Amino acid sequence: MGFAVHCSWLAALLCLHFFGGQVCCNCTEEKMEIEGGHYTLTKQLQKGSLLIYHCPEGYYPYPVMTRLCQHDGSWRKAPRKFTPQRCRVVECPDPTVMEYGEVSPPQENYFVNNETTYECYSGYTMRGSARRVCLPNGKWSGSTPICGRESGHSCADPGIPAGASRAGNIFGIDETVKYSCNSNLFLVGSSERVCLENGQWSNKEPACYYKHTYDTSLEVSQAFGSSIRESLTTLESLNDTQAGKMIRISKNGTLNIYIAVDISESIEKEDVNKAKKAIITLIRKISSFTVNPNYEIAFFSSAFYEVVNILDFFNEQHVKRNTIISIVDNFKVGQKNTGTDLNLVFKNFLDKMAFIKQRVGTEQFKEHRHVIILFTDGAYNMGGSPVPTVARIKNMVYMNHTGEQETQSREAYLGLGPKHYFRIKAFEELQETFDLIIDEEEVKGLCGLHKEYKEVTSSQEARNKYPWLASITIQNKDGSTKCFGSLVNPYFVLTAAHCFTFGDQPKDVKVQIDDGQGREKKVKNFILHPKYNITGKKDKGVPEFYDYDVALIQLEEYVQISSSVRPICIPCTQETSDALQLVGVSTCKQQEELLLRNALERVSFLTKKSGNLVDEKDAHAKLGALRANCIKHALEAPNITATDPKVAVTDNFLCTGGQDPFRDHVACKGDSGGAVFKNYENRTIQVALVSWGTKNLCKWESGKVESDKTSRDFHINLFRVVDFLKGILGNDTQHEYSTLEFLKD
Repeated sequence: MGFAVHCSWLAALLCLHFFGGQVCCNCTEEKMEIEGGHYTLTKQLQKGSLLIYHCPEGYYPYPVMTRLCQHDGSWRKAPRKFTPQRCRVVECPDPTVMEYGEVSPPQENYFVNNETTYECYSGYTMRGSARRVCLPNGKWSGSTPICGRESGHSCADPGIPAGASRAGNIFGIDETVKYSCNSNLFLVGSSERVCLENGQWSNKEPACYYKHTYDTSLEVSQAFGSSIRESLTTLESLNDTQAGKMIRISKNGTLNIYIAVDISESIEKEDVNKAKKAIITLIRKISSFTVNPNYEIAFFSSAFYEVVNILDFFNEQHVKRNTIISIVDNFKVGQKNTGTDLNLVFKNFLDKMAFIKQRVGTEQFKEHRHVIILFTDGAYNMGGSPVPTVARIKNMVYMNHTGEQETQSREAYLGLGPKHYFRIKAFEELQETFDLIIDEEEVKGLCGLHKEYKEVTSSQEARNKYPWLASITIQNKDGSTKCFGSLVNPYFVLTAAHCFTFGDQPKDVKVQIDDGQGREKKVKNFILHPKYNITGKKDKGVPEFYDYDVALIQLEEYVQISSSVRPICIPCTQETSDALQLVGVSTCKQQEELLLRNALERVSFLTKKSGNLVDEKDAHAKLGALRANCIKHALEAPNITATDPKVAVTDNFLCTGGQDPFRDHVACKGDSGGAVFKNYENRTIQVALVSWGTKNLCKWESGKVESDKTSRDFHINLFRVVDFLKGILGNDTQHEYSTLEFLKD
């Protein structure tokens, strides 16, 4: 690296003796190289710069992972003469701790990709994984193998995690087992577990980590998500068999989220900005659910900089989500943030919890959930150990129950449970982690949930981003017609009526939605809007009249709902009110005023790209005073001889297209029937469907094509056909399919 600056002997001497006079020098790169890898510097070679070593997957930096440039121009930790820095093969904890069984093959050390098998002694039964592989993150695949047998104990043998030892072999009620890790490993999770009256062990199984061990995005999201997902929605789990494993919250419950970001000198500003973006992402994603949490957000070093006070939420102050995001986004890191007091963070959080408990009362406090999220490298040099303060937080959150309540799983009161610490390899994994958090199976029934990608590059990403997308093919004697549709509940797909012609039968219609049970879905029936009449205004100069151009396709079998196949939200349903966070009794008009409130409203629709990929087109619906100038171009459509555009374009249509003030994309033939939608936070709401246009500017059946000055597209406004949708999708007098809850007004 060309920016190395070497201090002179005199400068080094001044650094050593006159540090108080602010005379110092930079570090050097001498002996900093790493065999098999490379390093990066957060502040070049200046004081406070962090040197970070990087190795290929399956390797880790040894003997140290980072070095810090100090004021005197030396590195902490200094390089060792006889232990050069190199990339070392990842090692997993020793698995030969299993009782009453054998581990094969026996080895002194176990490295990445090493495979082990487990076999129990005669009379013992295997639980857990009989085969495990050492993974690149320094953890074993699968679950801890346990050899147990019927012993009359109240709880089953809890086993021994790899690399650990356990004290305690009696598994009766209230008996305790204690865990510790072998040399060079540290314990993650609770060191104690208690046998409860329900026959389950308290807390989660602990784990032993090397310093190079880290948690993957999937692991973090599963642990974190399982703790908060039921707090984020009042919907019940779709899988009742999981009820015993889920943490639930009553409808009167409250979710409190405490977030702190380390801004001390060892943290690069770029990483602080990434943490801020991650916080904003999390707030936005959580806001897509039906519960609005209370937030405490702070930045810290040796001092505590509170930017969002959780007590404001309890002082009858309406704290808007956008305000919180703006405050976080606008926070600027000062130049001097020396020292790190991690204990100070937990003390502040403890004080807030104590105040909330006093404010709401002990009984009401039991309905509160608490999630603590820290963005930090884990190092601290001030304020002492945070462990006692964390213990006090646990004690308060657990509420020191006695008697019968003591036997309840204490994890139900702490958002992250006893495993409150995760090691994520890089900030870049945070976005993926948060996406996985919200896409848990237990909320898969929520309409409009989806994942975000900067660019969709695979068919699976397309399914994740547009999980409601359906492709429709109608094959009859006249040929083949292709349209798009949107899944609106497990049994119905919404599309355009003009996709069908007279004489089409359900057997002629195929719907493609890849739900893992076969992509092609058979059709039981399709229903066109009763007022749709393509020739209805032929005598008035409109040879093809597309008013009420809407249809519903009923599938023979329901679609298997998952994180990549789920319904879109449609207007005037309670599900959409929940997505829009409309509190109390909401109305259809409120939804419309929120979604289509501007004279120029940006909307999106999809077009075929290649294979199973799609592109997203952008357009702007011209509403209010802008509408008349938009729809007048309908008279330029081929074969229309009417002189009044309102004859061809009724109030049931949204109008898009043109180049003023924005150049819209134009709809192509294959886009017909597709959803015209808006994304509200992390939920997709369909406001219209693609119907017809004035010009065919597409060279092919579909594609991402821009409008010219006078081309216009017209889309059926779903707010104008609610009665049709409600009559079928809200028909609760039948027992053939599940229905949506439509609003009364």
